[in-house]
Amino acid sequence: MSNKIFKSVWSAALAVFAVSLALILGLCYSYFSAVQVNQLKIETQLAARGAAICGMDFFTGSGDEQALEAENYRVTWIASDGSVLYDSAADESSMENHLAREEVQTALAEGYGESSRYSATLSEKQLYAAQLLPNGTVLRLSIRQAAVWTLLLGFLPLICVVILFALALSFLLAYRLSKKIVEPINALDLDHPLRYVDEPDYREIAPLLRRLEEQQTQLKSDQEKLERTSLIRQEFTANASHELKTPLHAISGYAELLENGMVRDTDVRPFAGKIRAESQRMTKLVEDIIDLTALDNGGGMQREDTDLYRIAENAIDSLESTAEAAQVTLRLQGESAPLRGIPSVLYSIIYNLCDNGIRYNHAGGHVTISVEPSPGSVTLTVQDDGIGIPQPHQERIFERFYQVDKSRSKAAGGTGLGLSIVKRGALLHHAAIALESVPDKGSAFTVTFPAA
Repeated sequence: MSNKIFKSVWSAALAVFAVSLALILGLCYSYFSAVQVNQLKIETQLAARGAAICGMDFFTGSGDEQALEAENYRVTWIASDGSVLYDSAADESSMENHLAREEVQTALAEGYGESSRYSATLSEKQLYAAQLLPNGTVLRLSIRQAAVWTLLLGFLPLICVVILFALALSFLLAYRLSKKIVEPINALDLDHPLRYVDEPDYREIAPLLRRLEEQQTQLKSDQEKLERTSLIRQEFTANASHELKTPLHAISGYAELLENGMVRDTDVRPFAGKIRAESQRMTKLVEDIIDLTALDNGGGMQREDTDLYRIAENAIDSLESTAEAAQVTLRLQGESAPLRGIPSVLYSIIYNLCDNGIRYNHAGGHVTISVEPSPGSVTLTVQDDGIGIPQPHQERIFERFYQVDKSRSKAAGGTGLGLSIVKRGALLHHAAIALESVPDKGSAFTVTFPAA
């Protein structure tokens, strides 16, 4: 904690220093840029007077006259039609017409103009100043605009001294401040935090101390829950591994027979069908495991206002083809039922209950879904006239991987996780589940949700 406070204070000091330095450099750069523009204007006006008197000889020299020395400036003489008469940095015959240039336009209109832009000829940013001559031509001077890095290099020795001083001072202040802040905290006896509540040094963190005391109590009870949860997860992992191993062994066995040519041509299609069925069963098992894991971590799921009846309609639409293949009729009855919950979880509850009603039914059977709102609750009932569940098994059917008849469940494509998903989803919505079932007559699952 001390290191974190120290880094925060030091970082804040350095940030303020960096912003201040950048602001100062920006102001200095603006000032020196203005000075450079003003100097360019003066030089342009002086050069214009010389050009008006001496003409082109002022730049090129003739006889005993010496040409203008302008090493830091680029001189361009532009005719009234925009053609370049002379340029000190490029071949004027290959240069484009300059009539459209901003500084030239302003000079022709007002007698003097200036601008700044990137020069494609010199590949750098330039400042331009143009002066109209008495003969209607325009003399233009340009100079490379000083970059901020130039200014920075000029101030570099002074900046380095200031930076070193600021670093040292901020380091010392941050160290002393962080040490003073954490010293009382480091002296705390975390096993007995309430003894410090009334002491002056701890009054500001009294709520934290009380919270620590509560946490001590809570941790003791949570430890037992964690141990139970760990055992449940170990059992779940073992069961999941076992359930996955079965279809994998079957797929591997069928594939090995096909690979070694030990299957008659007439049996290839049935073997392929078995491989596909086992693959689908394994896929469904993995999907259910993923769904159940998501429900176990469901505290972060977003709740919203929804309609349980509309969700039931969507679930029935998704199961229509499965029901037709099993020759089972799906029916929905009830009315709109506003509910605040997690739509995907509510959908999963209805889907799994209906899916079980279809799988463990007989040809010509029925699955009826009823959604009934009331002032204090919303009731979902999924009733089928299938094989039913014997009384001894009814208390355990919500356990993970529990199956009443494993051979029948495998034949029906069940994974043993559907009702576990239903129970976990109901718990997330603080809903109660009730079951009524009679063997060979069917089952009715009733889930009662608190109303929105």
